[in-house]
Amino acid sequence: MDCLTGIHAVKEALEAQRPIDRIAIAKGRQDTRVEEIVQLARKQGVPVRFEERGQLDRLANSRDHQGVVALAAARAAGTLEDILKVANASRGQRGLIVLLDGVEDPHNLGAVIRTALAAGAHGVVIPERRAAGLTDTVARASAGALAHLPVAKVTNLVRTMEELKEAGYWLVGLDEEGDKSYSEVDYTSPVGIVLGSEGKGLHDLTRKRCDFVVKLPTTGPVKSVNVSVAAGVVLFEVLRQRHFSRKH
Repeated sequence: MDCLTGIHAVKEALEAQRPIDRIAIAKGRQDTRVEEIVQLARKQGVPVRFEERGQLDRLANSRDHQGVVALAAARAAGTLEDILKVANASRGQRGLIVLLDGVEDPHNLGAVIRTALAAGAHGVVIPERRAAGLTDTVARASAGALAHLPVAKVTNLVRTMEELKEAGYWLVGLDEEGDKSYSEVDYTSPVGIVLGSEGKGLHDLTRKRCDFVVKLPTTGPVKSVNVSVAAGVVLFEVLRQRHFSRKH
């Protein structure tokens, strides 16, 4: 069982109709957000129990659960084919996929997934090794986005990049040593945004497979930003360009 904790993660899992075994709510926890969860659970036939807060602490193995804990089937990673199906089924939209080259911090992974969903991406690709998995921490950090956005785990990221190229995608890598500014690239075609790991950036093989390597122009002594911030900057530039191209 996968343990989901917090108002956002549990509510989003219910709204996405993810299979949930049961929900535990701390006795005395009563407000409109908890009531929404109770009503959603009842509609889907999910048992709800009101239990002592100490029991929830043990279930979640933490006190940071906002008085709401759900036991659900662990989120199974999807495949690249799943993501491409979603992209191809989106009428009038060009494919937008985020590839993460070894992001190890689950909070960063969750934040990137949340940002990708907000920017209209069709999925996120992560490697099986040397990277954060789809844990409860990731689900919480994504504020529920993990329940809505396909995430594929792949054994070989470089091979996956080649498959995307064959499917008609341009690959844009983000690195502080990039050749040009992120805003100088045309994102109106199907595109994959490739982001490196914390501190190390893109691996050499990954960088070589990118059609473009771009950077964020920064000022001051700090040359790099958090990977989720970088993802947001580039993804919303994609959104801006595509919106502008539709209007003209």
